[in-house]
Amino acid sequence: MGRHRPTAELPRHLDELYRRFPFERSLADDPLAMIRPIVQDRRSAEVLGIVAATLAIGNTTAIRGALGRLWALEPGPPADWLLAPPTPARRRALAPFRHRWIRGDQLEYLARVLRAYYADHASLEDAFVVGLAEGGFAAGLDRVAHVLRGDGHSRGLGPPPSGYAHLFPSPLELPRSPCKRLTLFVRWMVRDRYPDFGYWSRVPTGELRVPLDQHVHWIALNLGLTDRRTRSWAAVEEVTAALRRIDPVDPVRFDFVLCHTGISGDCPKERDLTVCGPCSVRPDCRLWRGRAVAA
Repeated sequence: MGRHRPTAELPRHLDELYRRFPFERSLADDPLAMIRPIVQDRRSAEVLGIVAATLAIGNTTAIRGALGRLWALEPGPPADWLLAPPTPARRRALAPFRHRWIRGDQLEYLARVLRAYYADHASLEDAFVVGLAEGGFAAGLDRVAHVLRGDGHSRGLGPPPSGYAHLFPSPLELPRSPCKRLTLFVRWMVRDRYPDFGYWSRVPTGELRVPLDQHVHWIALNLGLTDRRTRSWAAVEEVTAALRRIDPVDPVRFDFVLCHTGISGDCPKERDLTVCGPCSVRPDCRLWRGRAVAA
């Protein structure tokens, strides 16, 4: 079977999907719902954003539950106590925390890394734009990954906990990884359109890459935006390039919509006319294209 290529009508259909999308309904199921109400400024958005993106593994109910448990560990704004000087009390509070394979000692180390970084820098954007200038988006992501691992900011941090560096993969080192969580974090920081924060002003939205989770990948594959059946950095670049041809200025504006079309069940991942019937992109979908639908 040949590659399923996008239809000429796909740009119009994606725009219609975007215009009709129930953002408020879907935001409640997104990690952003757990950080938007408590973000105070750029630094708190970065701290809470990187923690939320790091924990963005598994279903959205579990992710939001993990963030809720984390925020409840200490009184006061979470970004403040995460950036406070490390104490035995914070270490003890975080020690029992678990979300999938992510542990509280890893998050405690991340808090110390961020505190050390912010002693010398105003924003994680500083690191990203250096890499962006040197080698594009992937190099920017690589710079941020190394900052979060603690590279170059190890004063008094000690050795990282086991498995810590694996939380922050780089597309330059691990091209088989789509680096979804860091790419998601950068989307939150750069885009200034709802529901994202837009605190970073030196990164053009056209440079962003799509955070390729399983839902976006499935839909992208069936819309002909990629023919790669495995999520990887190459698939990220391919899907983003296809979306950039539709919207060169803001190619990832469709990410939230496509992701939550999958999360909500609005895309059942099989032919089901009762669900798929109203879908704006059904005529472009591999599962439906060329199939007559009774009126």
